[in-house]
Amino acid sequence: MMKGCKFTILKGIHVSIAVLTLGFVTIMLWPWENNPFLTTFLLAQQRFRHPSSDVVVNASNISWSYGGHTKVNKPILKKEAPMKRERHNPSSSTKSVTTFTSDVEDSDEEVLSAENAGCNYAKGRWVADSRRPFYSGSGCKQWLSGMWACRITQRTDFSFEGYRWQPKNCKMKEFNWFSFLRRMGNKTIAFVGDSLGRQQFQSMMCMVSGGEEMPEVEDAARDYGLVKPRGAKRPDGWVYRFPSTNTTILYYWSASLSDLVPLNSSDRNSDVAMHLDRPPAFLRRYLHCFDVLVLNTGHHWNRGKLEQNRWVMYVNGKPNENEEFEDIGKAKNFTVHSFVRWLDSQLTSHPRLKAFFRTISPRHYLNGDWNTGGTCNNTVPLSRGSEVLQDESNDKVIERAVRGQR
Repeated sequence: MMKGCKFTILKGIHVSIAVLTLGFVTIMLWPWENNPFLTTFLLAQQRFRHPSSDVVVNASNISWSYGGHTKVNKPILKKEAPMKRERHNPSSSTKSVTTFTSDVEDSDEEVLSAENAGCNYAKGRWVADSRRPFYSGSGCKQWLSGMWACRITQRTDFSFEGYRWQPKNCKMKEFNWFSFLRRMGNKTIAFVGDSLGRQQFQSMMCMVSGGEEMPEVEDAARDYGLVKPRGAKRPDGWVYRFPSTNTTILYYWSASLSDLVPLNSSDRNSDVAMHLDRPPAFLRRYLHCFDVLVLNTGHHWNRGKLEQNRWVMYVNGKPNENEEFEDIGKAKNFTVHSFVRWLDSQLTSHPRLKAFFRTISPRHYLNGDWNTGGTCNNTVPLSRGSEVLQDESNDKVIERAVRGQR
């Protein structure tokens, strides 16, 4: 199996930058578009080729074997053919491997049906679905951080897990880990951003593993220089490779999407130059490795975070002299626009890349914000409504930055 991005040969594909959540990213990857566009997701009027809807529920035709035991998977949507995930231990090695077998070959040229001609994935509503969630927080401990595994906390309300997104005026193919990994064979998916991106990364890992332990998945962090520094609580990111399909999924921490450089590398308490007009060194170095890039930034753009992290704004390689950037919102706006222009300039030399810039996550505080006495104790899902029908994004910074780009 090929290791590391520089040894992997991948199919070419054009770029799109969009604003969406993890579920939307999965939807967009399903057709694997061939036409370039750079826009916000909520403004996108592009129409995507949609998989055919000839799927049925069948729980008996998908299973895996591991350690001499066979386990039947939970019900899953599939086409009329058996699919199996088999785990076995080769005689030459003690390392377990997952292999995939199926009588179905998904067409790369699935045609958009007439009934879905007006489909816009950005508009729709959340509907109850007893088949959700795809994984349990109590059963996905291999990938899910304890602080985000609600099932192992004292929380008692979990009705919010039982919903799926239903786009307006179209049918949407069900997520299938088997088909997803096969489609992402020999490809790399990268999440870059703050804790929201990290949550998306962990959720993706849980989805493609079905929330089950997969000891055969390889830790490929060293291929990307992501080794935990001495004294650090955690590394700057994580990289995992599924050997059966050579699919790599990674996350890199970059809360501001700017290049951070310690002013004194030998002093752990040194101030850090925050280059607002320069993308993170990690992206500059490894962008050529990625087939899918999911970006986000937002919640760390406040005075408290900058002071806590000892970030000092730099522009043009020197300390910032623009008084406007005393307004953190304007500094963020400048950085996001600079980042998008840089990424747009890279598209020609990275033709296979498909990139998504998602918006900031909504706040759920009532009667105030997090620091003004607000509470976040609502336990009734969708109490503010289940539909999303607007054409604009609530995150104007991201929306304006990507508008008009390729």
